Amino acid sequence: MTATPQAEHTPRRVLLFGGGEVHDFRACCPVLQQYLAAVPEFVIDDVREDYDAFLAERLAPYDLLVLYQTGGTLSVEQKRGLVEWVASGKGFVGVHAATCCFMDSPEYLAMVGGAFRAHPFERDYIVSLTTEPHPVIDGLPGYTVEHWERWPVYEYLVHDEQYLIDYDTRVHVLATTLFRGARWPVAWVKPWGKGKVFYLALGHNEEACRNPFFQDIFTRGARWAADGAPYEEPPTRKFAID
Repeated sequence: MTATPQAEHTPRRVLLFGGGEVHDFRACCPVLQQYLAAVPEFVIDDVREDYDAFLAERLAPYDLLVLYQTGGTLSVEQKRGLVEWVASGKGFVGVHAATCCFMDSPEYLAMVGGAFRAHPFERDYIVSLTTEPHPVIDGLPGYTVEHWERWPVYEYLVHDEQYLIDYDTRVHVLATTLFRGARWPVAWVKPWGKGKVFYLALGHNEEACRNPFFQDIFTRGARWAADGAPYEEPPTRKFAID
């Protein structure tokens, strides 16, 4: 299925890929496609369980890859095609188990920025945005406190698997959650060569993908990763209550 961009926008070709066991990519990918299709500049191709889609010649026409995949093994040619394509200046969005796939490929895991460790049972928990500025989260609506506080609160209730991830501390974390007193990343961005990577740990099933916060941050991350602009390290902004 393909979405047609509006004429006033520069078209960006998007490959939406789903596959693997455990997670229901057949239910989740249509939700992701719905969100991507609402972006005027995106033209979307939907591919399922065909790892040859990562070969260099197959990826060449695309500006962005959105991956909803669990497990799997890539051939040398497929792995090289994927990681070198992103490094050439393309965009990559990994959703949920994108840190729990192609685990025998250190190059892929280095590109994504982390590897899944474990998760507690699916449940309600809070996701909080960091205070550091970035286009993916700048302008995301929080809820405004109506009493004496002077600032909005950027916290979101989700019902999802709470991924605990071993991650490269050089990634730029955009959102976090707490588990047993420890803080874990929920979303991050990072460079890969000349390309840009956005990872979102949410999205265990169709219900989780339909959470409004998921839709907002996923769509923003996809647009950022696909915009063709060079990666810029965001400045650090200290939280202030004055």
